[in-house]
Amino acid sequence: MKLQERISEDLKTAMKARDAERVNTLRMVLAQLKDQRIALGKDLSDEEGVAVLMNAAKKRKEAIEIYAKSDRSDLLLKEKNELDIISSYLPAQLSAGEIEGIVVEIIAETGASSLQDLGKVMSQAMARLKGQADGKLVQQIVRNRLAPQ
Repeated sequence: MKLQERISEDLKTAMKARDAERVNTLRMVLAQLKDQRIALGKDLSDEEGVAVLMNAAKKRKEAIEIYAKSDRSDLLLKEKNELDIISSYLPAQLSAGEIEGIVVEIIAETGASSLQDLGKVMSQAMARLKGQADGKLVQQIVRNRLAPQ
């Protein structure tokens, strides 16, 4: 079943269960998917749909950080719940150790030796880890590996 179809079916189930928070989150996700479909002028592939969901999850993570700093527990809880719902449709995220292993392979393949090679390593790492890792974490690992010690 395609990603959008699965989300639509889950929306119907949430509506029947009267789960207002899940209904609102899934409607928002479907609207973002529709906006992206219109922008591209074609139906989205599952990979393109995952990219939209990754962007939505990233926005929730950023909002969680902001609300945690400003002591807004009511909004913090709402964003965390939305993030949990969105994350359930994303591919499993790799652990930091698994990401580091892939980054080490890429560094060896590209012959990167300093922070000047960050862009080259990051472009390959994000292509290989698409949808499976947070970009901030990948960049942090790459920087740690390329930084002089």
